[in-house]
Amino acid sequence: MGSKALPDKCPLCGGTKKAGKTTFTVDLGFGVVVVRDVPATVCSQCGMDWIEDRIASKLEKIVNDARQKHLTVEITTLSEVGVMSELV
Repeated sequence: MGSKALPDKCPLCGGTKKAGKTTFTVDLGFGVVVVRDVPATVCSQCGMDWIEDRIASKLEKIVNDARQKHLTVEITTLSEVGVMSELV
């Protein structure tokens, strides 16, 4: 039987996964989207990150908005977006 990686261990390097933050970037071809301070689980050894589905949904909305506006550069932090979406 194959061994499974423990939830707190990185499946790539075996390092320890911990709560942290990452920067999410997307190249749209005509422009880029950069979202800073994204909550994620981050490996303390190799830096690989994992983003929860609910956070990924917010990121997808940000990218789609930038694509519709045809922005060349969109730089934001997730906390700024979170506050804006709660007000709308």
